[in-house]
Amino acid sequence: MLLPIRFRTLWLLLGFCTLWLTGCEDNPVEPLLYGKITGTVRDARNNQPLANASITSTPATSSVVTDSQGNFELTGVPTGRLTIAASKADYRSVTVAVTVENESSTAVAIVLEKNLSASPPSPPARPSPADQATIPGPSVLLEWHPVGASQGDSLRYDVALYQGTNGTARNLLTNSRDTTVQATQLSYNTTYFWQVTVRNASGSSARSPVWSFRTGAQPDNRYLFVRTENGNTDIYSSNETGTTLTRLTTSPFVESSPQLSPNRDRIAYTSNATGQFQLYTMNRDGSDVRQITLQPVDGYFNQGIGYSWSPDGGQLIYSSYNKLYRINRDGTGLMLLATAPAERHFRECNWTGQGNRIVVQTVGVSIYDSEFYLLNADGSNFTQIIGNVPGRLDSPSFSVDGQRIVYTRDVDAFNDGAGRQLNAHIFTQNLDGSGLVDVSSGSGGSTANSTKPAGFNDVLPHYSPDGARIIFVQVNNVAQSVPEIFTVDLSGRSRVRLFENATMPDWK
Repeated sequence: MLLPIRFRTLWLLLGFCTLWLTGCEDNPVEPLLYGKITGTVRDARNNQPLANASITSTPATSSVVTDSQGNFELTGVPTGRLTIAASKADYRSVTVAVTVENESSTAVAIVLEKNLSASPPSPPARPSPADQATIPGPSVLLEWHPVGASQGDSLRYDVALYQGTNGTARNLLTNSRDTTVQATQLSYNTTYFWQVTVRNASGSSARSPVWSFRTGAQPDNRYLFVRTENGNTDIYSSNETGTTLTRLTTSPFVESSPQLSPNRDRIAYTSNATGQFQLYTMNRDGSDVRQITLQPVDGYFNQGIGYSWSPDGGQLIYSSYNKLYRINRDGTGLMLLATAPAERHFRECNWTGQGNRIVVQTVGVSIYDSEFYLLNADGSNFTQIIGNVPGRLDSPSFSVDGQRIVYTRDVDAFNDGAGRQLNAHIFTQNLDGSGLVDVSSGSGGSTANSTKPAGFNDVLPHYSPDGARIIFVQVNNVAQSVPEIFTVDLSGRSRVRLFENATMPDWK
């Protein structure tokens, strides 16, 4: 039944009002919430952090790369569920699902595995020195070049060095990016073989051919000295310029006081490898080490310094407490030459062929109580030539002609319990005490570099082989100072430094 017109009109009006009222209600909008994601990317093989790995998210937020510690951080990440993808060259990409909560940090750890499908690298080539080359020695810089590699390839190298055909390898490099390595302490007149192993980022590897080189003849190093490096005290030989520097001993013990035999075939030295300093000899390249003594080279202030070759190189003399012995170079024929005066010990000594005489130092319980004696090679005619004088007295040795001796004395006459010297000078004199020369004062002239600098000691002097110069050690008088080896002419002029961080020189 149709409603009257007025009722239909009213119904329509009510309907429109209802729609209008409904359309005017508030529609609430959800706020945007954010959090943060932090993480670390590591290598699955060794758990080491991976730098420069790419990190992206889905839905997309931002893209970052890991730092040197493999860490990354994504900030302003919308809350909710999303995925993180990590990728790096030569590794398999990984996707990890994470849930981000409002104003909180979500941590994630990602592990990447190597892509083992990568092809192996090409073997290194172009060695230096060239294969089968001859080099001077005793050290050489080994160099090689990658083949077919781009600058971004993460190649690592191992280098093995073999001496002769004995099969013993020295690993010069392990897992290194370098394409050069220094091989040191090589023997002379010896063939060496070496090989390089290369690995790429996937772990695939290849080996170079086995290359070889040969070291040249041993140089005629005329200088011997002692150097302490990294806590080790060892013996070195060198020419005057240092270009043929060779380390002759490498043990963890103290090796000291080297002396080349007069016939230049063996080096004598002392070592405390047995607990006390004993006398040893070795070839000039450091091989064929032999212990000579059983009685120690020891005593008052004589830790391995009191010995000397005979003029013909067939025997040695050495001091052991209050006894002075002679022994054959092979360790046989031990003979007592002399006994020190009461309550004194023998210390430094020297033997000249001119007149076949020995000069020897004796000391008491104080290092400042020092005397020099002259005796024949058979121990007879034991005669004092310098008595106890003010200041420390040390290191007597003969001139080439056997007519003079050189020694040191602290002219400041300092005396303390530690045996310190403040101003040790080098002196020379005739055996009868005449003709005294203070070399350190530069009495022969005032040319450049002619005098000892203030605050330094001149110690451990010996005549040069031609008798025209003196080799010695210059060292600051403060304890633990680094010594240096110098030469000077007989009148004190032309003071020249030869070697740094060096002491106990021998020159033949």
